[in-house]
Amino acid sequence: MPVEPPPTPWVLTPAGAGPGEDLVAVGGDLEPGTLLAAYRAGLFPMGLGVGGGPPLGWWSPDPRGVMLPGDLHVSRSLQRSLRRFEVSVDAAFDRVVEGCADPRRDGAWITPEIGTAYRRLHDLGWAHSVEVWQEGELVGGLYGVAVGGLFAAESKFHRVTDASKAAVVALVRVLEQDGMPWLLDVQWRTDHLATLGVREMPREDYLRRLREVRSAPLPNRWRAIPS
Repeated sequence: MPVEPPPTPWVLTPAGAGPGEDLVAVGGDLEPGTLLAAYRAGLFPMGLGVGGGPPLGWWSPDPRGVMLPGDLHVSRSLQRSLRRFEVSVDAAFDRVVEGCADPRRDGAWITPEIGTAYRRLHDLGWAHSVEVWQEGELVGGLYGVAVGGLFAAESKFHRVTDASKAAVVALVRVLEQDGMPWLLDVQWRTDHLATLGVREMPREDYLRRLREVRSAPLPNRWRAIPS
């Protein structure tokens, strides 16, 4: 089971944020206890500076991009693409983060400090990756944080068409496999994610559903601390 880190000294809450106000706090740190407290409260970190640099911002989008049980949509063309790929879980966490952090990507925001912070969460059993392979090469993936029935997807990348979508499909299969309640948080809905079934949810509704799932049992696949 994941190891609980020391608690954060910071108070992290979206209380007081106005409708449609996504950025709710600035400052704090990236200690494991701080990150977990943020996710449990419905927040996630992203720097406000160039390339995701400081100052550190804490976000709670309104509306929130989510996927719920039964929402996943796999088109016929994606079904054909999935046959080309192999997927794994927690097999190459650092390489997935590096792929997501590639500075050549538009809107790159993952700094070395962010990468280190999530590696520490991974070592404690809270952060996980899904890898997509083609002919032995890593061609896509995603990483995020699992707290009970919540999976907060932080970032994804692809090097061939449909590889990041394949990672999302594989992630949903993990969440579905034990028949427990779950919530997939993707931060913001995009047209790309909408094709998979991602919807928008008002922040108030998101926080209510988060409270329902964050104390649910972890999916079995997440219960072992990655080696």
